[in-house]
Amino acid sequence: MSPLPTGEPRIERFLLGRSRAEGVFQDFTGRIRRRFAISLEGRMDDGALVLSEDFLFDDGATEHRVWRITPAAGDAYSANADDMIGEARGAVSGGVLRWSYLFSLKLGARRMRVRFHDTFIQTADDTLLNVARVTKFGFELGRSTIIFRRDV
Repeated sequence: MSPLPTGEPRIERFLLGRSRAEGVFQDFTGRIRRRFAISLEGRMDDGALVLSEDFLFDDGATEHRVWRITPAAGDAYSANADDMIGEARGAVSGGVLRWSYLFSLKLGARRMRVRFHDTFIQTADDTLLNVARVTKFGFELGRSTIIFRRDV
């Protein structure tokens, strides 16, 4: 079992270098709709974490996304990514990072504008848990749960 994390967790330290993740998307009833794996590579660029994500879904579909995560004053963060509308804003409080953002979600040949409400919790030195509620007009459409693990 991995030890509990030491010190205040910082997403830019955790995701620096190579990491991997596995996750699921559940609809509002709790039914699992998609499973996926992610290969990640993070590097620092002018004080921001540039995070490249490569998704492989259980139906064989792939996606590539690049995030730019910028620490701000205190425990605040801003971030932007491919398919994001505007930017994410959030902060760390009690060892938990929370942020929210609008996103253009691809659904087959269409796109739907949804809001993600992300919560990141570092559960061990090598493990980060992300739970994201996905909403539209304030109604929950589903939930994404992802477990990130650093490559050692």
